[in-house]
Amino acid sequence: MKRITSILSACGVVLALSLPSWAQTTLPTHNVTLAGTVETIDHDKRVVTLKTADGKFETIDVPPSAKRFDELKVGDKVSVTYNNNVSVRLKPPGEPAVDTGSKTSTMGQEVRPGGTTAVQRTMTAHVDSIDKSTASMTFVGPNGWKYSRHVVDPAVLEKAKVGDAVDVTWNTDLKVVVE
Repeated sequence: MKRITSILSACGVVLALSLPSWAQTTLPTHNVTLAGTVETIDHDKRVVTLKTADGKFETIDVPPSAKRFDELKVGDKVSVTYNNNVSVRLKPPGEPAVDTGSKTSTMGQEVRPGGTTAVQRTMTAHVDSIDKSTASMTFVGPNGWKYSRHVVDPAVLEKAKVGDAVDVTWNTDLKVVVE
């Protein structure tokens, strides 16, 4: 069974970098919505199993930052919505590198467990390699961060060069509602 948190975590880092134009690109929002009834709770492992309306079971790893996890009960109805927007911009020569982030959250401030979290992260990466045979590029960023992705627009592969600097910006929001 797939763990929904694997999907949610991966979306922030491994989102389609389809780059239809090279100057700046905003990709369509990536949305994941999961709703269901709490079937089981493993407090030691911080894992919740939801039963969705179609009868499937989804397992969610709950991070330690979810302060009101212990208030969750079997039978609670839970809805989780994750949205992720990514934009990529070719940096002009000489522009300084960036690695910034910000976060806002109302998690744990509601009457019931849940709330919203919004995160924005921008980092400068460099084109590490271009593989025209597979239409893909690899970027390398701060602290050894590495990201490879298929590129939809072949014109980008013609315009990009190994060593080009790009700013990648993720805007991510998560909403958890417990009824």
